[in-house]
Amino acid sequence: MNDPATPIGGLPTPSGALALDTYDMGMRFGSFHALQGVSMKVAPGTVHALLGENGAGKSTLVKCVAGFQRPTSGSILIDGREQAIPNPVVARTLGIGMVYQHFTLAPGMTVAENLLLAGGKTPAIIDWKQQRADLAAFLKTTPFQLDLDARPQELAAGEKQKLELLKQLYLKPRLLILDEPTSVLTPQEADEVLGHVREFARSGQCTVLIITHKFREVMAYADDVTVLRRGQAVHHCAVAGTTPALLAQAMVGDSTAASESTAGRAAGATNAAATASLVVNGLKVMGDRGALAVQDLSLAVAAGEILGVAGVSGNGQRELVEALVGQRARTAGSVQVQGQPYAARREENHALKVRSLPEEPLRNACVGDLSVAENMALRDFDRPPLCSAGRLRFGHWRSRAREWITDYGIKTQGENAPIRSLSGGNVQRAVLAREPHGDINVLIAANPVFGLDFAAVKVLLISEDLDELLELADRIVVMSDGRIVFETPGISADRQTIGAHMGGGH
Repeated sequence: MNDPATPIGGLPTPSGALALDTYDMGMRFGSFHALQGVSMKVAPGTVHALLGENGAGKSTLVKCVAGFQRPTSGSILIDGREQAIPNPVVARTLGIGMVYQHFTLAPGMTVAENLLLAGGKTPAIIDWKQQRADLAAFLKTTPFQLDLDARPQELAAGEKQKLELLKQLYLKPRLLILDEPTSVLTPQEADEVLGHVREFARSGQCTVLIITHKFREVMAYADDVTVLRRGQAVHHCAVAGTTPALLAQAMVGDSTAASESTAGRAAGATNAAATASLVVNGLKVMGDRGALAVQDLSLAVAAGEILGVAGVSGNGQRELVEALVGQRARTAGSVQVQGQPYAARREENHALKVRSLPEEPLRNACVGDLSVAENMALRDFDRPPLCSAGRLRFGHWRSRAREWITDYGIKTQGENAPIRSLSGGNVQRAVLAREPHGDINVLIAANPVFGLDFAAVKVLLISEDLDELLELADRIVVMSDGRIVFETPGISADRQTIGAHMGGGH
């Protein structure tokens, strides 16, 4: 088998688990500080977990260690010596390997070819008899047994994740970085993969740094944990000396009382009509990897209420939104709006006055090559005054678009510019101008990054920003593993309790 060790400065690369330290590390993108003074110690031969909400800086930190980004301040130490890691090639030379959240397999190649390709030094002429013997010998040293002739499209999600891990283990890493490695796995597959990873670390073969959102995985498989919040390392501890509740407190911050505005909205919701505007009953939705992403989910949004859905990314929120707005098939369950069956068809949207503000609007709510004016007309292009006697009135499309561009401060070269030419924030403003226009019964909003006046609108607000939910929601439910696992009135919502449920700590 190929030996991936490469000389550094004329000396052989050390083998076995390494010690990693970051000292006062900072990463700035313009005026935005993704990391601020992060110091962290990862002991050799341990599994060290990185916890934090989306945007806390976890991915930025590991990308700096893996050479994909260069920190703007601070230092990285390998085995106690400061080390520059300007690119992934240097990281690999140092023995640093990374398994990404999304698969990076070559789909048309076999398992054997994917493993050989991972080495990066494929010979012009391959002695397949020798290579297959080497790979078979390698697989005997691991707990994962895969058919060397199988192709990724023939593998289940758990097998693909194992192949991603094998690609790195084949190179004998001294530090293995795992970016949410269980996000596409069943709980049983997750336990199998993480159990073996822990054994690799304990054997002294490598050190493991794992990004995860799940407290259960931290408590079961990690030795130590660092919690990041808003780009800063706010908590370090041994797993043996902590609890999910303590980690939740560090992850989401101190508990704060609900604002007066939230209290007022909660009181208003209590006095609202008893009839629910949106009812979801027993909803099941498949994810991209062939497993259920939403499992028997039921919820109701009352008239005049803002229902906030909290949860860490990857727990079914995206699939829930897509199923509700008609972008993903529903496997089971029912949805009603104003007491009427709702399948998210265009005519139902008009008749029942349902609107949506989806995440990634350029991908989910726009046609990139159409103009700003045309995208703003997607909701009602075939209705007066944009359409009369079966004829589209493009002049009205453009004049209304010019008004909305001014009213919403949209920066564009004009209403005729392709919407894909706009920045992400300006695309969101364009969708914001279109969707809440006119009468609304129900608004489904996913991670909106703009201020909205939700008064008098029944809103299902899906957000990973807990501050936003605590400020706006009359009632908050928490999604974890595709289910509603907790519910609380907004007026009495507690950060630590919500955070614990978000991480699966209960």
